[in-house]
Amino acid sequence: MILPVQAALERLPPSLLQASADLGARPRQTFRYVVLPLAIPGIAAGSIFTFSLTLGDFIVPQLVGPPGYFIGNMVYSQQGAIGNMPMAAAFTLVPIILIALYLAFVKRLGAFDAL
Repeated sequence: MILPVQAALERLPPSLLQASADLGARPRQTFRYVVLPLAIPGIAAGSIFTFSLTLGDFIVPQLVGPPGYFIGNMVYSQQGAIGNMPMAAAFTLVPIILIALYLAFVKRLGAFDAL
């Protein structure tokens, strides 16, 4: 998450910050109206990395957390122990749809340009 945000902030021209200060903006206003809008593609790219890495994580919640509350655990139990493939496929379809919608949203924000 940190590296894409850092890359987005490093591409921020110092002249924009100086121009904002010259025009009388306070540091908080500079952050809100200059830095944050230009850092949003980096934030979105970092969230893509973070969300995609945690999407298939089911071993740690299975060992640490209560059973049956995470999609990965439900898919594993439906497919492995019970053998209910249609239900496992339905549970698998939910994260695929969520990630597709999320990627369409961040594409509009320009996150793929920040990668």
